[in-house]
Amino acid sequence: MTLVLAGLIALFLLGDAVVRAGWAQAALLAPWVLLALWVLYEISFVSRVQVDDRGASVQNMLRRTSFGWSRVKDIDLRWQLEFTFEDGSKTSCYGGPARSRPRRSRMREDDPTPPRGGEHDLADITALWRTASFEADAPIVRSWDLRALFALGVIVVWVVASVLIANS
Repeated sequence: MTLVLAGLIALFLLGDAVVRAGWAQAALLAPWVLLALWVLYEISFVSRVQVDDRGASVQNMLRRTSFGWSRVKDIDLRWQLEFTFEDGSKTSCYGGPARSRPRRSRMREDDPTPPRGGEHDLADITALWRTASFEADAPIVRSWDLRALFALGVIVVWVVASVLIANS
């Protein structure tokens, strides 16, 4: 919802720039708006954790880490889900389950279905890890999100070009 709202605001701002100043000026303003949208997208929506029977894949903004369950030494829930590997390295999961605050309201004490928090998700992931078959031994692979970096590169080149054009 946040990204949709930000996208609509960006579209309005760029449309307003086209109406008031024309397409050329809007093209000079567009990379700054797109840069703000890119940052919002990277901070808010890209980070995630995907688990299955063979292992897990973690994406923290621009960095991806995938691994098999046999490489995991421990799983803990600090502020975020954290995997500790057999070589001693750790990976925190910005997009995964997080420790939740205790409920403050006493109005729903009789609610039979308490909300699922990070502790429940941790228990599910730990159970999957403990019951996983370690036959398929996937290595720890760390990589970059090349599509996001390419998009950032295009936006940065556009920003530099707009600054050079505006100053000439």
